[in-house]
Amino acid sequence: MNSTGTSVDAAQVQADEAAVIEHLLTGKPLDSEVYRRIHARAEQITAQLRQRYGDMNLAVDLIRDIRDE
Repeated sequence: MNSTGTSVDAAQVQADEAAVIEHLLTGKPLDSEVYRRIHARAEQITAQLRQRYGDMNLAVDLIRDIRDE
C-alpha cells in the first residue's frame, strides 16, 4: 500500500474514533457509515487473529475451570 493510502486510512480511523467518542460522551447517534467502517475493521482484525492463532475458545475452558473448583 502506498503512503497516501496509509495516511488516508489513518485519518479515517482517527475520524471514526472521534465520532465514537462523541457518541459515547453526548449520546449523539453514530452515523451508519462510521458504524459500517468500524464493523468491517473489526471483522478484518478477527479474521487475521483466526489465521494467526486459530479459533480461540478461552472462555469455555475458563468457565469449566471455575466450576471445577
